[in-house]
Amino acid sequence: MKVRLGYACITNALDESSSSLLTYTHFKKLGSSGYDKLNEVIISNFNSLENILKYNISNDIKFYRLSSNIIPLISHPNVDIDLTKYKDYFKRIGDIINKNKLRVDMHVDPYYVLNSVNEDVVKSTINICKIYHNMFKLMNIKSNLIFHIGGKTISKEEGIKRFINNFKLLDKEIQDMILIENDDKIYDIIDCINISKSINCKIVLDYHHYMCNKGGVDIKDYLEYIFNTFEGIPKVHFSSPKSKKEYRAHHDYINIKEFTKFLDMIKVYNRDIDIMIEAKMKDDAVFRLIRQLKYLGYKVEGTTIIM
Repeated sequence: MKVRLGYACITNALDESSSSLLTYTHFKKLGSSGYDKLNEVIISNFNSLENILKYNISNDIKFYRLSSNIIPLISHPNVDIDLTKYKDYFKRIGDIINKNKLRVDMHVDPYYVLNSVNEDVVKSTINICKIYHNMFKLMNIKSNLIFHIGGKTISKEEGIKRFINNFKLLDKEIQDMILIENDDKIYDIIDCINISKSINCKIVLDYHHYMCNKGGVDIKDYLEYIFNTFEGIPKVHFSSPKSKKEYRAHHDYINIKEFTKFLDMIKVYNRDIDIMIEAKMKDDAVFRLIRQLKYLGYKVEGTTIIM
């Protein structure tokens, strides 16, 4: 059984960002040179992403979350961006991912809400799914989009119903890309399981969110179902609370005792699992965790735990 560790978007080791932004206000202010500036930012993001991926490979990190802001203003209705203009950049990134057998995915921004009562928000959410799908196709990779169920508004039941109905509006290829994640306040892991049973989608367990919002269940009773929503290697999110007072916030690093307790919990399934470390210190948190595990006697190869 192999447990691979990954991190999201930003590395502390490099002075690089694959999510440099250009606001629409600034874009408009630049007038005729707005598209030149936008092109400059996009190319910079691609070049930084390439460097980050190479850094990950050199440090044996095979699991990574791509920034959802590689292309600034991509979904803005008043900005016209032809993704095929950057096909060579997409191909270069995709070649690195495929050649090195990296697992990458993407988390949609929180203002994209599939179960929103606002039809414009739903339309923009469906549109961004299509855009990211096209980006993955240009990279020639199979990847995933991670979604929270969204808001509650009237009731959880209504929110779940809207999510399921709007999910069915998506093309089949996009449906297959989507992973749903339990959240820390409203939609717990049982809600995700019930949705999964209705629309046959994969579930990402966020263990910290579960600890914040348990829904009155013991997660050990549901791990097998959650893992079996994946045909391949399941994916889990893991973070530690910042403090007792700020329990929902993420800590800079991972609580080693809680992490090893979770490893004991999942090892009975004897299947490979990828764990996204959602700590504020990003890759530094991964390497610190690896050092702690080695000290405790765990067998580790690079950033992979052998159990």
